[in-house]
Amino acid sequence: MAETIYMDNAATSFPKPECVYQAIDDFNRNIGGNPGRGSNQQSLKAGTVLVEAREALARLFSIDDSNQIAFMSNITEALNVGLKGILKKGDHVITTSMEHNSVARPLFALASQDVEWTAVQCDGEGNLDPGEVAKAVRPNTRMICMMHASNLTGTIMPIEAVGQIAKEHDLLFMVDSAQTAGVLPIDVKRCNIDLLAFTGHKSLLGPQGTGGLYVKPGVSIKPLKEGGTGSLSEYLEHPQMMPDLLECGTHNTPGIAGLLAGIRFINQIGMESIRNYETKLMALLLDGMKAIPGLNVYGPRNPQKQTAVICFNFDEIDCGALSMMLDYEFGIITRSGTHCAPLAHKTIGTLELGACRISPGFFTSEEEVAKVIKALEMIAAKTK
Repeated sequence: MAETIYMDNAATSFPKPECVYQAIDDFNRNIGGNPGRGSNQQSLKAGTVLVEAREALARLFSIDDSNQIAFMSNITEALNVGLKGILKKGDHVITTSMEHNSVARPLFALASQDVEWTAVQCDGEGNLDPGEVAKAVRPNTRMICMMHASNLTGTIMPIEAVGQIAKEHDLLFMVDSAQTAGVLPIDVKRCNIDLLAFTGHKSLLGPQGTGGLYVKPGVSIKPLKEGGTGSLSEYLEHPQMMPDLLECGTHNTPGIAGLLAGIRFINQIGMESIRNYETKLMALLLDGMKAIPGLNVYGPRNPQKQTAVICFNFDEIDCGALSMMLDYEFGIITRSGTHCAPLAHKTIGTLELGACRISPGFFTSEEEVAKVIKALEMIAAKTK
């Protein structure tokens, strides 16, 4: 089999910067303490990791108070906390027709508790008209919750415009930044974001099992869990101050150490440089793919209007079979199926077909992109 070419960064970025592996190893070998559990040197060192990671994230997202960032196991947990910790019976929430199941499934569950949900229709490329969001506002609307970019088509959503609509209607605005944190700038103040959910293992270049939720001061939210926090331990009532309100139990501190290293790497290289490089790779891929007969690419097909994600199908090949062919015959790692996003597939017209997805990253080379295009050309030739 050919040398492996990893093209599934939208699922999880790989490889990580070397400094991320080193930070995780250093914590496990040389620190190992449990943050907030006592005042011994190891616990204090572990606590410092959390403080520095919160501060790094706060700078990245233009957050004034880093204590408003709660660490969680992933962005799915963060979105569940944001939705279920705020929405109540009779509330109405607005989303889009491109949302991931991490938003759609919690809202489907909340519907049984009489929480109403409107998914504003996007166009066939996944683009959202902010005006349609404004039209969906009702007297009982409490929140707008939407992704920053699609995990299926890479379509970048107009969160600044939607955030302005939320502000004008006095609505809470929650953003799912799974596909953008670390590669596109996010300013919670400029975009009027009240809750920002993020994951550590994608474009933030950290390990799996890391993520969190920013909650704007003054937003009332209930935790999904209660337990040990290391603070106010003499009381049975769970602490009400952030971040302890939304954090309990032992943190994934080795993972957060790796996340901190990933953010520092991004700052060193420069987010704009990373984005520009990925945009260059996308331009090469899209240009090569458009000339391949029988290959259908979905979404904007414009590297300036999407993240580093390309969703496609061949006319005569099942997407699962295509992904396996790319893997076992060419060593190219992709993802196929519905990508936990049936609403998005319905929007672009591929719900019955599914699709194959290629997602290069900062560590993808131009030579690897050329090999991907060549492999697709060879597959197309076989289907003639």
